[in-house]
Amino acid sequence: MTLSDALEGWAPAPLVSTDTVTAWSVAAFSGLLGLDPVAADGDPLPPLWHWFAFLDAPPTSALGDDGHPLDGHFLPPVPDRRRMFAGGRLTRYAPWRVGEPVTRRQELGPVRVKNGRSGEMAFVTTVAEFRRGGPDGELLCVEEQDIVYRSQAPGSGRGLSAPDPAPRPEHEWGFTLPTGPELLFRMSALTYNTHRIHYDLPYVTGVEGYPGLVVHGPLFALLGLEIARRHRPTAFVRELSYRLTTPAFAGADLWVGGTPDGSGIAFAAGSDGAPESATGTIELAS
Repeated sequence: MTLSDALEGWAPAPLVSTDTVTAWSVAAFSGLLGLDPVAADGDPLPPLWHWFAFLDAPPTSALGDDGHPLDGHFLPPVPDRRRMFAGGRLTRYAPWRVGEPVTRRQELGPVRVKNGRSGEMAFVTTVAEFRRGGPDGELLCVEEQDIVYRSQAPGSGRGLSAPDPAPRPEHEWGFTLPTGPELLFRMSALTYNTHRIHYDLPYVTGVEGYPGLVVHGPLFALLGLEIARRHRPTAFVRELSYRLTTPAFAGADLWVGGTPDGSGIAFAAGSDGAPESATGTIELAS
């Protein structure tokens, strides 16, 4: 069965839910970055830090062999499904405050099947609107996420090797973040992510075929936004677009660099000695 056949007729309905990003979550991710809490109750929430809310919590019995949920509202019916985060976009209209309830309406966007070096891949986009005060309230932001799915039977790793060495590119601004199992554990815990590629070394090398524990792709988008928060603290992030390219693995320091580009910032991120793992652009409003 091809992926196109598996996805034929798949059309999940929109989902609406309400949640809050707590000051504890903000403090916890700040600590992961080596910082004191960057915001408290009532303060503006940094962009994308809403990823620490609206978390799915299926029972352990509902997890697959890879630790990822077997089923989910926006998980496509792909056999022996493997999941990779590919990138996304964010458009913001108003500040989101720490501790305030926000309603999310999430729906399925475009679904495309492509052929890559490892075979067929399904690109699935979800679109989420976040509103203050309920489904008809003030629009705070719209987020699109691009997820890639492929079929891979258990035990049939892709045989990926460590990336070729590459120098760190030059940027006007930048910082590094030490990485290791502890950082990956904390990121998984904050996002309730049970995907075994981030903590189970025998699994990630023997089944998925990676050379080491995989750094969470979404972390690179958050690190890119840190460039704006640290170097343009009074500017409002209006738009973000980012693309994840090459996996990064625990052990080497993560780096992120940014350079002013007109009214915004161009950024890239990766791990020391390896090619870029993410690139993106941030548009700012005064």
